[in-house]
Formats: sequence, C-alpha cells, structure tokens
Amino acid sequence: MPARTWCRRWPPARRTPEPATGAYGSGVPIREAVPDDWPAIHPIFASIVTAGRTYAYPEDATVDRARELWMGQGRVVVAVDDDAVVGTATMGPNRPGRGSHIATGSFMVAPQAQGRGVGRLLGRHVVEWCRQTGFRGIQFNAVVETNTAAVRLWQSLGFTIIGTVPGAFRHPDDGYVGLHVMFMPLTER
Repeated sequence: MPARTWCRRWPPARRTPEPATGAYGSGVPIREAVPDDWPAIHPIFASIVTAGRTYAYPEDATVDRARELWMGQGRVVVAVDDDAVVGTATMGPNRPGRGSHIATGSFMVAPQAQGRGVGRLLGRHVVEWCRQTGFRGIQFNAVVETNTAAVRLWQSLGFTIIGTVPGAFRHPDDGYVGLHVMFMPLTER
C-alpha cells in the first residue's frame, strides 16, 4: 500500500508555509520538495549515508534506490538558501492503519550548513505540520545515541527519550551504539 494512503488525513490540506527564521539567517524558506529537487537532495543524502554516523540506509544504494528511500517516505520538504538546497526532511505516519495517528520524520542537513540552525528550522516545521495535520504525537524510531547534537536538538523541541535499543547501530568509529526512540505528544491522551 502506498505511504500516502496510510492515513485518512492524507493528503493534508495544502498550506503555504511561512518562511522559517533562525540562526541560519532570517527567512530561510522551507517548501515542499518536487521531483526536480532530487539532484540537489541526493548529494546531501549520499554524504550523510556514506559517513555512516547517523542513518542505517545502505551505503551502496543506487541514485534511484536512494531517491525511493528518501522521496518515497511521505511528505518531503527542502530548506533553501539563495536557491541552494541546504536541508531536507520527510514526514508522515509512523505506521499504517491503527498506528497512523502518530507521525515520524527524518532530517538531513548539507554538511556545509550543519551547525547553523537548519535542523532546528526543519524540526520546527515538521512539528507544526504534524500538529496542523492532526497527528497525536511524533515518534523518531532511531536516533543514534552518539549523535548528541540531534539528541539535544530534539530534546530542546520537546521530545523525550522513551527507550534505547542497545547496540542497534554499527557506528564506523564507536562500534555498536544504541538507537534512541524519541517521542513528542501533540495532544492530551
């Protein structure tokens, strides 16, 4: 079943997002990705996956397989600065059927833009989109515990670590490290 049919809210009503502001600068817009964005997204995806520190995607994925893995996960957005894609995020239901009321998301920031607020802009965008779309919470299934910048970022946005799967990620420098499951409620139970 295609990802877009998992949830009766899909597709959500179209909204024009406000430009995001933050440490990267004022007004870095975040917009829905289109197929023509893939050539700009792929180098970000490839560099992060090849580094092997934050995602368990296969390092030898072809360009087409990488596109399917990233662009086929639900709604995809890009953060753009001076017509250059500096980050991207995916979002949608974490599970199909009876689990489709909880969202998930994935984030990648271009290496040259890391540490400049793009991840925070994308995180805020995803949280707001999930709220507006009617999800009851957001679950990140696999945040590498050694990715302390991401863990701190998600915690600062309201996520908590609800569990850690020990040794579930094979880090190229640190060996077997844990994967955090992080959660943020969006409604009262």
